[in-house]
Parts: sequence; structure tokens; C-alpha cells
Amino acid sequence: MDRLDQIVAEATAAFSETGDPDALEQVKAIYLGRNGRITDLLKGLGKLPVDERKAAGAAVNRAKEAVESALQQRREALRRMALAARLAEEALDVSLPGRAQSRGGLHPVTRTLERIEALFRSIGFAVADGPEIEAEFQNFTALNTPEDHPARSMHDTFYLEDEAGRVAKGILLRTHTSPIQVRYMQAHVARYAGLETMPEIRVIAPGRVYRVDSDATHSPMFHQVEGLWIGESVSFADLKGVIGDFLRRFFESDDLQVRFRPSFFPFTEPSAEIDMAFTSGSLKGRWLEIAGCGMVHPNVLRHVGIDPERYIGFAFGMGPDRLTMLRYGVNDLRLFFDGDLRFLRQFV
Repeated sequence: MDRLDQIVAEATAAFSETGDPDALEQVKAIYLGRNGRITDLLKGLGKLPVDERKAAGAAVNRAKEAVESALQQRREALRRMALAARLAEEALDVSLPGRAQSRGGLHPVTRTLERIEALFRSIGFAVADGPEIEAEFQNFTALNTPEDHPARSMHDTFYLEDEAGRVAKGILLRTHTSPIQVRYMQAHVARYAGLETMPEIRVIAPGRVYRVDSDATHSPMFHQVEGLWIGESVSFADLKGVIGDFLRRFFESDDLQVRFRPSFFPFTEPSAEIDMAFTSGSLKGRWLEIAGCGMVHPNVLRHVGIDPERYIGFAFGMGPDRLTMLRYGVNDLRLFFDGDLRFLRQFV
């Protein structure tokens, strides 16, 4: 009998010292398992004399019930402890002010892109899209960019790697949205191949582009909007008219000046940088570079199957991120992409 009381006391103490449900089941096996101490006693009853077997069996069963009761009590205690911990973790302080649902809004660069698209749509331009992972032909070759041009260098361009970690020749993250224009012209030529006269191409290509560059006015990922107008009698005067009208409508002001400064791009000839200066306000008199432009190079037209002796046109490319900085008075481009809600809430 003393031995049974000792086993019950040991089991109760072992259960009480166990703080994990899984560990508790392992302790249970020591006393109530197939080879447990209580189970061994029950198995040994058959070896006792008949006159002692009944009393011994009753005593062992009482010990077993006591151990099972202690086990159940510990299980319940652990369940209550787990519930209390969970309730404490998920508790609500009803004395705190309510959390109002904040209003969302479009990112300032998204606002600018939508505004640009709407303005160009209003004068008959379509809006095209294309893949951000491009082939070298669409990104460089078709745009009359020579093999040794610095833009093709890995210092300026993100080339992709194959499964072996080697640079995949000819596959890259697009460095501008010009490949969209190339694809659009190719599709346009194929669509109207049977016509004697090809309809005009008027399209803008907005989207994300990637270059190895990062500072207050540059980001490895940024946005670009390029425009293209191809027809039989499109001139540089049309280019100046479109750009000047767009800038005045975008900034909703006639108090600005626009100038075209000679430059060089492989895909246009002649080429120019577009500068703009406000005639009033904090930026009065300061010339800012807004875009690049020029008449489409004949080699570009040949690459997409357009006869440069018959068709002519202009192209331009601008950075909507920089336009957003000017429109909202932001002095660091990186603020747009840091994800700081304190900054972004200003535009909601």
C-alpha cells in the first residue's frame, strides 16, 4: 500500500512540474503507458494468491484512478494557462481611442502618369504597353544603337543571368520605353501591310525602366513616357507644338518658356534636349531639362519595315518622376519609392 501511495505522489509531482502538453503525455506513459509502473502492477496481480488478489486489485485500481485524476487536472490547468496567455496577447484596451480606417490614394507618380496619358489621348495619341524584360534587338539594335555604345555596358544596364549564373546574352531589363514603340511600329506595319498608304502612328509608351544609377535625382527603377508620331508630312514644328502645348496644359500655366537645345541620340536625327523655365514662382528663370527628342532616324524606320523615303516623324522621351517633383515641389526623387506613409499621405 505504501508503495502505491508513493507512486501516486511521484506521478502527481511529475505532472505538476510539467508545463507543456506534449511533455505531459510523455510523463503519463511512465505511469499509465503499456509498460508503465501502474500497468506493471496490474499485470502482476495474476501471480498473487487468490485470497490476496481481490484486495490488491482494488488498491491498484484506486491508485490508477488517482493518477488519472491528477493527469486530467494538470491537462485542464495547462489548457487554462494557454487560454489565459492567448487572451492576454489578444486583449483589447477599450480605453484607447478607436482606429479609424485611413483613406487610400494614388501614388503621386501614378497621378502624373494618368494625367500625361489623358492629355495625350485628348490630341489623338494611343497609349501602348510592353514587357519590362526585353531583347537587345528591341532595346538597342532596332534603335540604331551601335554595339560599342556605352548604354550597352553592364555598368549602365541590368542584364539577366541564366540558371548557371552567367549573363544571358541579349536579355535585359529595358532601359527605356522605346522598345514599346518598336513593337508598336512592327505590329502597325504588319496590320496595314496590304494598304497603299499606311495610317499615321501616334502613340505614347509609359512604363517602368531600369538603369544602374541612384542619387537624389536618379533611381535604379524609374518611369518614362516616350512619344512617337510617324506620317508622311510630320515635321519638327509639329514636335515643338505638341511639347509646348503639353507642358502648358500639364502645369496649367502659360508662365513658362520652352527651348530646344541641340543634342545627340542614336535613334533621332536631328536631336535636341527640351528645357523649360518658369517665368514666376520659386523656380523663376531656372532652366530645367525636361525631355529628349528629335526626328526619327531613318535606320530605326528601316528596322521596323517603314520606308524612310516616304514616312517621317518625331519621337520624344520624358521622365514623369521629374515632372512629379516639379508639380509637387519635391526635391529628392528617392522619397517617391521609400514607402514612407508620412510622405505619401500628403498626396491623398
